[in-house]
Parts: sequence; structure tokens; C-alpha cells
Amino acid sequence: MRASSAALIWGSTPAERELPFPCDRHLADPDGAYWRAIDIEAPAPLVFRWLCQLRVTPYSYDLLDNLGRPSPQTLTEGLDQLELGQRFMTMFELVEFEHDRQITLLASRFQWIFGEVAVSYMALPAGAGGCRLLVKLLGRYHYGRIGRLLGGWTMPWLDLFMMRRQLLNLKGLAERDAPGSSRKPR
Repeated sequence: MRASSAALIWGSTPAERELPFPCDRHLADPDGAYWRAIDIEAPAPLVFRWLCQLRVTPYSYDLLDNLGRPSPQTLTEGLDQLELGQRFMTMFELVEFEHDRQITLLASRFQWIFGEVAVSYMALPAGAGGCRLLVKLLGRYHYGRIGRLLGGWTMPWLDLFMMRRQLLNLKGLAERDAPGSSRKPR
């Protein structure tokens, strides 16, 4: 797969891909590295609060990854009270965080299915009160059943399919809740 393939670098810039990400400390020698990035017209602390919502649901395709239950459309009080070891999206464990800036997760469950995965979500302030949400995902799939079955070129596309929806959902919710927004919660 070409290094510039959308499946590997969706939305990210070359400079962003050169940044150090916390997930780099949690998974050495990955089989793959994928970057995702999106502009959000909401302040980084608000986007971080929405990232904390990943503790209860992936915010991707509810029918596929949330057993058909709708993802919460309002912030749940207390989910931003983070502690190392907390579960995120069922299969991940919180291994590092910086309030209002980043969360880093490690797949601690279902490794026999997916392999080893480390991911960092970073909400970085960007002009006019908005932010840039950067994600880097590292994977070692060679022993996970899905990784062996699908091979190295399929995993980035599957991740892009799911994470693109996740990031667009989080963007819409954060922009709706941003100060000055005229959009109302659903």
C-alpha cells in the first residue's frame, strides 16, 4: 500500500505525521501505523470531553459497534473524570492522558481477535477557538484472528471506515455544543 494512501493518512498533514504521539511509547515495532485528522470548530477542552465519552460507546456505526443502541447525544456527567486502567469502547484500556489534550488507549481485551492496538487521540487548539483532532493508531495484527484473516492491506481500510464515522460524529456533537453555536442537541 502506498504511504500516501487515504487508508493510512486520512485528513492528516505530513507535519502532523511527524509529531510524537503518546501511543508510540505503548507499542513498539507495529505492523502498521495509521493517522486520521479533522478540523473541529469547537475548543479543545470541549472536544476532549467528547473524547471521554468513548468510555461508554465508540460513536461510530451504532448498529455495528454498539449492538444497535444509539450513542448518547449529550455529554454524560463524570465521564471526564479519568483514571488509568479505565475501559474505553469495551476493548481498550486508558494507559495515558492529559486533561483537555489527549487520551491514549491500549487494546487490553480481545487481542486474540484483533491483535495489539495502541491509539492516541489529541485535541490541539487551532485558530479562532477551534481545534485539530489528530489520531494515530498503531497495530500489530499478525496473531489476531481478524488480522491474519484480512491481511495488512485490509486493516487500514476497515479502520478508516469506522474511525472516519467516529470522528465525524464527534465533530458534529462538539460543534453543536460549542459556545455560540445555534444548533440544538437532538
